[in-house]
Amino acid sequence: MGLSDRDYGRTEQTPWDRMQKPRSMTVTLIIINVAIFLLGLIFDDNGSSDSQSFSVAEWFGFSRETLFRPWLWWQFLTYGFIHDMATPWHILFNMLVLYFVGRPVEMRMGQGEFLRFYLVSIIAGGIIGALTSQLIDAPGTESITLGASGGVIAIVVLFACYFPHQELFLMGVLRMQAWVLATLYVGIDLLGAIFTLAGGETKTAFTVHLAGAGFAMAYHFLHWNFRWADVAGFSALPTRMRQRSRRMKLKLHDPDRKLQKEADDADRLLAKIHEQGESSLTASERKLLERYSRRQREKRDD
Repeated sequence: MGLSDRDYGRTEQTPWDRMQKPRSMTVTLIIINVAIFLLGLIFDDNGSSDSQSFSVAEWFGFSRETLFRPWLWWQFLTYGFIHDMATPWHILFNMLVLYFVGRPVEMRMGQGEFLRFYLVSIIAGGIIGALTSQLIDAPGTESITLGASGGVIAIVVLFACYFPHQELFLMGVLRMQAWVLATLYVGIDLLGAIFTLAGGETKTAFTVHLAGAGFAMAYHFLHWNFRWADVAGFSALPTRMRQRSRRMKLKLHDPDRKLQKEADDADRLLAKIHEQGESSLTASERKLLERYSRRQREKRDD
């Protein structure tokens, strides 16, 4: 997938022109995925007949049974960083698409929000995938779902929402606008999901893709954001609480301000007596005036 014919105005810096840093969050995610794939090639023993062999897919991918095993719910995140070890095409396609559409979206959202969006889209795709597996998979089957496709499709759809008329190349050949490409992806996944739900057999997790696409549309059109989950914000919370406590203490220990307020209230009440008579005072106003009068007498005695 390539990019061309930018439709942004040249009078201001665009998300494309702001790509100054070679190491973005998108690139970091790609490096993590590739590193895990390579480590999996080294340590995975899925082809071994040994019952004690280590399988990356079984450990980090999710199945329909993951829903009923809360101690394994972390698999709804880790599956998005594991790809089919039998072929490089799975991870290659996902990472290429993520590279080309992820960087502009990251520039638009910011690194922190981009990462939060990507991770939540993977989790949402995993949960929906496990739920729909209850309808698709036969009882007792343990098919494992792997791959970043749910998160990648979410990024593609969000890219189309942000830059609908940006022209892209599908597979380096077909030139089309971003909204058309996203619609094509979602349409293919929808047809695949219908085929699967009707009993067809496939290795592609179409419902996970659709969950990612649906999440991206909801995020955009409902104006969601996950800034409240900013880890840096949580780490700064104790400092903000101490500062607030310090301000409250300063306020409580400001006798001059308290005395000035009491004097202003007394002046207001004396003006009220002058205009409306002493009988117009409420019980609380009488107490306030008596307290102020007593304080003034004590000051004269001193």
